[in-house]
Amino acid sequence: MDRTVVSTDKAPAAVGPYSQAIIAGEFVFTAGTLPLDPKTGEVIGDEIGAQVQQALSNLQQVLEAAGSSLDRVVKTTVFLTDFGNFGQMNSVYAEFFTSAPPARSTVEIGPLPKGILVQIDAVAVR
Repeated sequence: MDRTVVSTDKAPAAVGPYSQAIIAGEFVFTAGTLPLDPKTGEVIGDEIGAQVQQALSNLQQVLEAAGSSLDRVVKTTVFLTDFGNFGQMNSVYAEFFTSAPPARSTVEIGPLPKGILVQIDAVAVR
């Protein structure tokens, strides 16, 4: 099976040895997206709602660069540094996935750099 690297300047660049996403067959596998401004690399917002919105906007840009979209996502994983933020995360998340939302796992993790509160990855169909 062929693998194709996805890269777009409309989302934050990879800052390590990973790709923003990989296309494999008819699927797109994204790296974890963060609430960073694609141009400056700075964190957008200091509260969970703004950070979820930016992370999902970045995810949307990566998926579109791969020939997919949010409405073609089949699975997401949401990583929260504080599970107390679940309700607010869920409210913003629901604005992006309005009908037939994908399967989702949400887990609490340790601290992320720069005060980041959330990271989201996805698997989508092209």
